[in-house]
Amino acid sequence: MNLDLNLPPFDPGATLSSLISLATAFLLGSLIGFERQVRQRTAGLRTNTLVAVGAAVFVDLAVRFHALYGGTPGPLQVVAYVISGIGFLGAGAIMKEGAQVSGLNTAATLWGSAAVGACAGAKLLPEAVMAALFVLVANTVLRPVVNRINRRPLQEEFSEAIYAIHVICERAAQAGVLQRTTDLLEDAHYPIRSLEQQPFGTDEVELEAVLYATAVEADELDAVMATLSRLPGVSQAFWNASAEE
Repeated sequence: MNLDLNLPPFDPGATLSSLISLATAFLLGSLIGFERQVRQRTAGLRTNTLVAVGAAVFVDLAVRFHALYGGTPGPLQVVAYVISGIGFLGAGAIMKEGAQVSGLNTAATLWGSAAVGACAGAKLLPEAVMAALFVLVANTVLRPVVNRINRRPLQEEFSEAIYAIHVICERAAQAGVLQRTTDLLEDAHYPIRSLEQQPFGTDEVELEAVLYATAVEADELDAVMATLSRLPGVSQAFWNASAEE
């Protein structure tokens, strides 16, 4: 019985080249993953290593296949598939809880690991090393910079903020207080972006007027609040600011 397996001829040089590519992806992916593991991130040592090696395997396979048989898919098409596939993997690491979003850096690091593996699989070893170094620098050297910026108080001249006006009044006075609030804010040139009214206790309502993102004069807004506080039926009037989402 004669079996024809149609196996390509063994090429020691090409096999050694693939081994070097995969080893490079393994080492660099492990280096990136080690930094993530030390910081106890969701995608740590094994995940980043597997992403880098997997990307390298697919790209190396495309390079070898194209060299042997030509045609499609070409290596660049496989790289595109790897990028989109890692995008789905990274999306699974992103979590949103209320206004807080976490996992963005983890997803971006996985994308970086895939880029390192793709470079290694394409035999661009110096580029793979450089890519890994840049990913590591972004996750280590830039971290103190980010922490320092985040600890600084929000300065209005460098960022926009959302200002919300809160007025608590009796239900019977709601219509008049609402009209007066609108008039006072318009006179101060602070247009209202949205307005909500909701029950506050059994006999009162809370009016919340959100202003368009802009910088305000605190003393001027305090004066508006003081005027509102003196209106009949108003028990509280105050404002607060939060960073623009």
